[in-house]
Amino acid sequence: RSFVLSEGVRFPLGVASAGLAILSFLPPHDVDAYFERHPEISQGWGAAHSEQRLRTRLRDTQERGYAVNPGLIVEGSYGIGAAVFTREGHPQWALSLTGVEFRFGPDRLPELGRTLLAHAHQLTTRIASSR
Repeated sequence: RSFVLSEGVRFPLGVASAGLAILSFLPPHDVDAYFERHPEISQGWGAAHSEQRLRTRLRDTQERGYAVNPGLIVEGSYGIGAAVFTREGHPQWALSLTGVEFRFGPDRLPELGRTLLAHAHQLTTRIASSR
């Protein structure tokens, strides 16, 4: 029901749920530097991606543990993302789920978020223990 994914499409950090999850867990000085280097994000992706709105979503993501993109790229297409960390504890990758809005309702979103976080944590643990 959702045919919005395009192979090879790249989004700036903070636009899609995976990038938002990564950006949310970077050190504050790195986030500030990112916004200084990329002031044009809202120009390419609309007012929903202004620095002020992105910073609000960063705080929400930090509190919740996972990022939510409620149809901000394509109307009706939701995404959630959870950061995966390096051995040193830096967010380097993310796992994400995308789908149509009705599959991400308020009753199901927390369950999906907890499941995604559990898998991201499991992957982080495997990365940390590998040599």
